[in-house]
Amino acid sequence: MLMPTIGELSRRSGVAASTLRFYERQGLISSHRTAGNQRRYDDNALRRVAFVRASQRVGMTLAQISEVLAFLPEGMAPTRAFWQRASQCWGKAVDDRIARLERDREQFTACAGCGCLSFDTCRLVT
Repeated sequence: MLMPTIGELSRRSGVAASTLRFYERQGLISSHRTAGNQRRYDDNALRRVAFVRASQRVGMTLAQISEVLAFLPEGMAPTRAFWQRASQCWGKAVDDRIARLERDREQFTACAGCGCLSFDTCRLVT
């Protein structure tokens, strides 16, 4: 079976090749090298990239994502059960982020009338 190249993985995932190389350096995905030193990814790489992107979208850092992916054997794709466990683990962090953003939105709306943006008094700036 032909394994996807970095260009193919980039095209299929919508993630830039440079980002995929960064993910690889961070241990989020892995590749195998051909005799010509070309990166080749297994079929699970696409699901791992999807997991990383979805996790980032809800505010998880790459460090947090890496910690969770470390529980998967190398080259294994996140399963439905894995996604559910990650969601349970990160649920409070996502809820906290939403609450903080709602408070920030309220403060931003209140500050729009003032417009001072003072480093001494504005709660949005400090």
